[in-house]
Amino acid sequence: MNAAAEARLLRFAPWLVAAAILVVWQVVCSLFDVSEFIFPAPIAIVRSLIQYAGPIAMHAWQTFWTTMAGFAIGVAVGMLLGMAIGSSRFVYRAFYPLLVAFNSIPKAAFVPILVVWFGIGSLPAVLTACLICFFPIVVNVATGLATLEPELEDVLRSLGATRRDILLKVGLPRCLPYFFASLKVAITLAFVGTVVSETVASNEGIGYLMMSAGSSMKMPLVFAGLFVIGVMAMAMYECFAVLERRMTGWAHRGTSAA
Repeated sequence: MNAAAEARLLRFAPWLVAAAILVVWQVVCSLFDVSEFIFPAPIAIVRSLIQYAGPIAMHAWQTFWTTMAGFAIGVAVGMLLGMAIGSSRFVYRAFYPLLVAFNSIPKAAFVPILVVWFGIGSLPAVLTACLICFFPIVVNVATGLATLEPELEDVLRSLGATRRDILLKVGLPRCLPYFFASLKVAITLAFVGTVVSETVASNEGIGYLMMSAGSSMKMPLVFAGLFVIGVMAMAMYECFAVLERRMTGWAHRGTSAA
């Protein structure tokens, strides 16, 4: 197989695997006559997507903008905390264990508290998305800054660079690969946080749609909601992957060359 054919195969590999899974899924459901209430076939899910296209689009838009709002807040908070933790040994030792303990708490446990504080609606979903997605950003930015070589810092200081110069002109560019890698993880987690909150504390969004469909025993619509969430998450993941390649190509020359 030549290089061009291999590149085309790699490009279409996810689509080929997804198509194979759908075919096997449909065949299994047809052969064993699986009830739609237990495990709907892909054709039934597609019919639900078409039949309820309007409501699905409305709820999907609600989930999307709620997720992006929470994600934006999470990125800002995570970036600031990561810079503080990665640039100061004292802050690292003081706050990092607390952040680890906070991240170990299931974020679904915060939803009832947020409902009491802010009521039912979009705000608990935004805050849940923020709470669940900021930790990977903190860890990656702090790691990028903390792994700056001491010898390089000594050379920069001998050349007259201040601590601020080292942080802004060397540290931040150095942690960009870590930062963009964390964005790809954080955006998928943000969708998880939004949907978890919507199932409990909202009357809009894909999470609410899935709960309503489940209570009405419309399982194909529930799976359609899962499909829509997956598509939105994959689309945003790919957007950040493209942005990562464009912004940090210098850090992936070996991979690109391969």
